[in-house]
Amino acid sequence: MYSYPPIVTASRGLSLHSYCNNYHPLMILASLPPPTLDGRLARGARARVAIVEALLALIERGDLRPSAARIAERAGVSLRSVFQHFNDVESLFAAAAERQAERLASLAGSVDDKGPLTRRLDAFVQQRARLLEAVSPVRRAAVLMEPFSSELRGRLGAFRALKADEVRRVFASELARRSPAARRRLLAALVATASWSTWQALRQHQGLSQNEARRVLRLMLQTLVRNG
Repeated sequence: MYSYPPIVTASRGLSLHSYCNNYHPLMILASLPPPTLDGRLARGARARVAIVEALLALIERGDLRPSAARIAERAGVSLRSVFQHFNDVESLFAAAAERQAERLASLAGSVDDKGPLTRRLDAFVQQRARLLEAVSPVRRAAVLMEPFSSELRGRLGAFRALKADEVRRVFASELARRSPAARRRLLAALVATASWSTWQALRQHQGLSQNEARRVLRLMLQTLVRNG
């Protein structure tokens, strides 16, 4: 487990250079600036994209703590360029969340909440398993910094709330048949079971393949819905 100094905060005044050198490596993604015909801005936009793609590639290869130097080398830009494009921690995290959302948009489609339970359960598990597997590399890096960044806490909290609402919607008919107290308990159990933490436990801690983890996820959800 990584240890962070207690003085590390996500204050907007913390410089990127100090942050990267002393506390934690860059864990960032970036969004493009508005389109422009200006040559310098166009070059800057390309550099930002290169930095983003380099960071993602490093994280997806298992480097959850990529240094600014490694990111610059992979992106083909100077180390100074990395610091020029990103001035403080919170701006990096804001850009990170936006870019991650863009990457996952195609996997976050709505699951149909109509029809028999078996069909809804199959569709939900297929979509949720694909999404959780796709977010895993970046999520591992984000979780390391979540306690120290209000930006990350807010973004991750919003994502978790969105996914909890999806559980509530897809299994609304099963939840409605319970008493208010039983409904709250069942919803909490379903949300926790369908979370990234559970997927991480199945894939990393128990060493299950994607197919095996998906089958176990379905079994847990089905058991909860029918017996919870």
